[in-house]
Amino acid sequence: MRSEMGGMGRMGRMGWMAWMGGKGRMGGKRWIRGVGTLLLSLGTLPLLSVVPIRAVLPVLPIPPVAPAFAASPQQPNTNAPANFIKVDAPVLALTHVRVIDGTGAAAREDQTLVVRDGSIAAVGNGASTAAPPGATVLDLSGRTIVPGLVMVHEHLYYTTGPGVYGQLGASFSRLYLAGGVTTMRTGGNVNGIMDINLARRIAAGELPGPDIDATAPYVNGPSTFLQMHTIRTADEARRHVAYWADQGATSVKAYMQISRDALRAAVEEAHRRGMKVTGHLCSVTYSEAVDAGIDDLEHGFLAATDFVPDKQPDVCPGQGRGQQTIAALDANGEPFKTLAGKLVDRHVALTSTLTVFETLTPKRPLPPGLDVLVPQLKDVFQRAYDRAQQNEQSIYATLFPKAMALERAFARAGGLLIAGTDPTGAGGVVPGFSNQRQIELLVEEGFTPVEAISIATLNGAKYLGRDGRIGSIAPGKQADLVVVNGDPSKSIADIRRVETVFKRGVGYDPAKLIDSVKGQVGIW
Repeated sequence: MRSEMGGMGRMGRMGWMAWMGGKGRMGGKRWIRGVGTLLLSLGTLPLLSVVPIRAVLPVLPIPPVAPAFAASPQQPNTNAPANFIKVDAPVLALTHVRVIDGTGAAAREDQTLVVRDGSIAAVGNGASTAAPPGATVLDLSGRTIVPGLVMVHEHLYYTTGPGVYGQLGASFSRLYLAGGVTTMRTGGNVNGIMDINLARRIAAGELPGPDIDATAPYVNGPSTFLQMHTIRTADEARRHVAYWADQGATSVKAYMQISRDALRAAVEEAHRRGMKVTGHLCSVTYSEAVDAGIDDLEHGFLAATDFVPDKQPDVCPGQGRGQQTIAALDANGEPFKTLAGKLVDRHVALTSTLTVFETLTPKRPLPPGLDVLVPQLKDVFQRAYDRAQQNEQSIYATLFPKAMALERAFARAGGLLIAGTDPTGAGGVVPGFSNQRQIELLVEEGFTPVEAISIATLNGAKYLGRDGRIGSIAPGKQADLVVVNGDPSKSIADIRRVETVFKRGVGYDPAKLIDSVKGQVGIW
C-alpha cells in the first residue's frame, strides 16, 4: 500500500502523514527524527528539505548491528540458519497434537504427525499411527499444528521517512519466519535486486526466512514516487517485465498510474514467461484490469475506482475519491455483484490486507510487534496512530467495516480470497506479528477460525500454483508447519502463541529469530 491509499504518493506536497486523520501537522511542520537527518515537509514544498541533524539535534546513539548477510572469516556466521534451529532430525514424530489441516475442515484431536526427510510421511489418530523406530518424538499435548502460512502481500521494505522506503530484507525475513510464514510473495519491490537475491540465498540455505516469490520492481506510469520506474508505453512495459524476469523475478505488480495498454502488455509478457500479475490500481479500473488478463487485485476492493462517476480512461482520480465510492457501496447491490461476479468468473484472486487499514482506523488496538522497531520508527508510528484515533471524521470508520463486508461477499460468491499484510502506510505493520493479526481480522470479518487459517495457507498456495506441495497438511506434502500453544480453532488469538516453525521439516525457534533483530528493525 505504501503511503498510497489516500495521499496518492505525493509525499512532498501532502506530507507523510497527511492522510492520517487530517493534515498531520505539528506546529505547522511535519517532521520525523531519523538517524542522521531531520526531514522537513513544510506546507506545499515540492519535495523535502534535508538538513543535517547535527545542526539541530544531538547525535543519536546507534545500537551495535550484526552484519546483515556476510560474516568475517575470523568469526562464526551469526546469520546462518543453524543459529535459529530448534529441532532437526531425519525422522520426527509429533504426537498428541491437534491438527488444523488448512482445508477448512474441523480440527482433529490427538493426532500423530510423522515427518521424514522434510516431507509429511503420515498423519493420523494417535492410537493407530505409531512413531517409526528411531524417530525423534515430540509430545505436543495442548498444542495445535497448522500449515505454514502462505502470505501474498508482503514487502521487504518499510516506511522510514516521507516517501522513502528502507530495504529491511535481512530483519524482515527473520520476522516473517518467526510469525509462521513459510512462503510469501513480495507484493511490490522498490529496490530491484534485493528481493531476488534474498529469495535465492534463502533457497540455498544460506539465510533463514520463508520461500519467496520475488516480485519485480513496480510496473507504473509517470508518478512522483522516488523509488519507482516510469513506464509510458506498452513496449517499455514488455521490456521492463522481460528484464526483471531474466534477473530472476517470479512475479509482477502493476501500480496506480499504469495505463491500460502498458498493463495489458505487462500481463502478456509475464504470462509468456510463466509469471502472474497483481495490481494496486487506480488509473485502471478493476473491470478493465480483468479484461487485460490480470491475475490478482490488491487491498480487497479498497483500490477500485470502477464506481467513480466521472472516471477518465488511464487517469487516477485519486484513491481518496475511489474510497468514498466504496464506503457508499452496497454489498448486496447489483453494481458490486456485477463486478465481484466478473472477478469470480474470470478466476481473478483478491488479496485482503486488513492489517494496514486497521492502523488508520479510529478505535482500533495498537498493532502487535512494535517493540522490534528502532525507537525512532516506533515513536513516529505512535504519533501517527494517536492522530488516527483522534480523527472523528476519518473515512476509515466506515471504510474498514465495509472492506470486510465486500471481501466476505466476494469469497461467499466463490472468489479466491488470499491474504497479506502490507507493512507500509504510516508504519506499524510489523512482519510476522501482522500476519497473525491478519488471520484474527479475517475471523472478525465473519469467517470461522479454520476458514481464516485456510485463506492464509491453502488459498495462497492455490494462487501461487504450489498447493500440490504446500498450504495444507497431508501425507506427501512439504513439512511446512506451525506449532502453536493452544487451540486457535476455538480462540483465534492463540495463533499468536507460536512455539516452533517447521520449514521442510526443520524446526526454527521464533524467540531466537525475533531476539536477533529486536530494537534494530529499521536499520537492516
